[in-house]
Amino acid sequence: MKRSLGVESPVGSCHCGAVRIQVRRMSRTLTHCNCSICRRYGALWAYYKASSVRIEAPRGALQAYSWNKRIRNYYHCRKCGCVTHYAYRNRPNDTTMGVNMANFDPSVLAGARIRHLDGASSWKFLD
Repeated sequence: MKRSLGVESPVGSCHCGAVRIQVRRMSRTLTHCNCSICRRYGALWAYYKASSVRIEAPRGALQAYSWNKRIRNYYHCRKCGCVTHYAYRNRPNDTTMGVNMANFDPSVLAGARIRHLDGASSWKFLD
């Protein structure tokens, strides 16, 4: 994706820096989910329209993982393993994607509300 999102747009990266993520604006709310995959990833999800996110990575730097019903592809850096984002696989009209905001500097996340989602059981917010 090669489009400008603006000078003030927050930028994050995987640990090794091979994958860079830019979002149009910081989300006011982040989701911490306790489902089996999110718990292991330690992700803080923010949700965006795909047009509001720019992922920059060298060819072959990202690898996708999908499991169970294969609803989403979770992308991680092949070099350092950091999970960067996910996108829905079989929903051509759904342009929503999840961005792992744990890849952004903590100062960017300051002030965001963190919601706790019980994805392991009820699929309801616990707070």
